[in-house]
Amino acid sequence: MHITITEFTVAPKVNTEGELPYHEWFVESPNIANSLMELEKKTDEYMQRKNIYYRDLRSGNVLQQLKIRPLPTGRFIAYMKAEGKLGGQNKVPRLMNDRTIADRLTAL
Repeated sequence: MHITITEFTVAPKVNTEGELPYHEWFVESPNIANSLMELEKKTDEYMQRKNIYYRDLRSGNVLQQLKIRPLPTGRFIAYMKAEGKLGGQNKVPRLMNDRTIADRLTAL
């Protein structure tokens, strides 16, 4: 798809007020905006092929299709700096069981 992704993390979204829960992907990319819906669909299909448990949750209507939230360039660096973890020895966790990082990323 010719999309550059510089950073990402994934968090669950379970309190969706009448909607099924989903995985929310927070993605920093300079060129994702025009391809967002296609990227969501292709990523969801890929995840279902690679992870049988995820596929079962999707086909059983336990989860809805994942959603991607684009973030402006520099957001992850700002987050790591705010956490006092900016530097080569620290990495952004890719998958979280809660929304701690997701909430902080969107609050910056």
